[in-house]
Amino acid sequence: MSITTTMTAATTTPTSTVITNIASLVTNDSSLGDGTPIGLIQDAAVVIDGDHIAWVGESSKAPATDNAVDAGGRAAVPGFVDSHSHLVFAGDRTEEFNARMSGRAYSAGGIRTTVAATRAATDPELAANVARYLAEALRQGTTTLETKSGYGLTVQDEARAVRIACDHTDEVTYLGAHIVPPEYADDAAAYVALVTGEMLDACAPYARWIDVFCEQGAFDGDQARAILTAGLAQGLQPRVHANQLSYGPGVLLAVELDAASADHCTHLTDADVDALAHSDTVATLLPGAEFSTRADWPDARRLLDAGATVALSTDCNPGSSFTSSVPFCIALAVRDMGMTPDEAIWSATAGGAAALRRQDIGRVTPGARADLVLLDAPSHVHLAYRPGVPLVSSVWRGGVRML
Repeated sequence: MSITTTMTAATTTPTSTVITNIASLVTNDSSLGDGTPIGLIQDAAVVIDGDHIAWVGESSKAPATDNAVDAGGRAAVPGFVDSHSHLVFAGDRTEEFNARMSGRAYSAGGIRTTVAATRAATDPELAANVARYLAEALRQGTTTLETKSGYGLTVQDEARAVRIACDHTDEVTYLGAHIVPPEYADDAAAYVALVTGEMLDACAPYARWIDVFCEQGAFDGDQARAILTAGLAQGLQPRVHANQLSYGPGVLLAVELDAASADHCTHLTDADVDALAHSDTVATLLPGAEFSTRADWPDARRLLDAGATVALSTDCNPGSSFTSSVPFCIALAVRDMGMTPDEAIWSATAGGAAALRRQDIGRVTPGARADLVLLDAPSHVHLAYRPGVPLVSSVWRGGVRML
């Protein structure tokens, strides 16, 4: 299953590439292939022209191009869209994880431990960490990645977090409302005022999104509404950490404010599910968090059967989900959350795109950005069938072959 490349015009710079001999191609276009939501085409080919997809279809009908790549019977899927991560941090929480997995009590500060390490880190150290984890994600097929601030919790540290993130991705989220930091433990209202005032002013120019951890022990519904509303007034679009640890107002607030995504969605009432199903707010599920904390799994089947749009993402962070692997999350979703392999691949690509309100990514269809992953397998089903195996063979992002 080796990939071979031949040039038909060696004296000119290639402007288009055809990838042929693809065993099965997930397009996420139901008008193509087998007519299912993933639009599966067997024995397929893809033409990349510049940074976008120009043509897809059967390999035997592929047009001539400047450059030709033989996929060698591999499967192809859209580049993964990881719409929820926390990459601007320093240190790790190995001891916390080890204690949790060993059944021992652990009294360190959780998120506050990472906040202390992040505040102490230099800008180059934080930037190097972001670049490292982005490269790690790319090797596993992720071509679009959202990331958040939230480990600085001062005006200066949150502003540098979104500024650093902005150098690496267009999908930057301001999460000053991650937790109330220790220095405001006795005056949460003053911290909310900071998050919605000076901190927001400093961060808004570098961010597209605003997020809040709406949860017991973090921010309640009224505080979360004030924070998200302030962000909207500054042109930031809302997303919500919702209903992860307990039942609460997060999901309904997300729908009320037309948030792009309600993330986690582990503890849902019938009203929460119904609201998601009748809205444009995506339910982003993050199985890495449940895996790493031995918590209850989100019920993807319940959401899908109700008609909600579901995304799958990693929640990559140093505390509760230290994985950058979307394939791993796909395997968890199929094994433990009631998703079929087709639903999981859609949610990790087109679903993630919906959670970022993007139409140009998460699919392989003419006009889309040329983000494509070849797998060392004949079918996308192998992402769940062969968990933990490094199946990503080649990656194109924006028409450029990265691996």
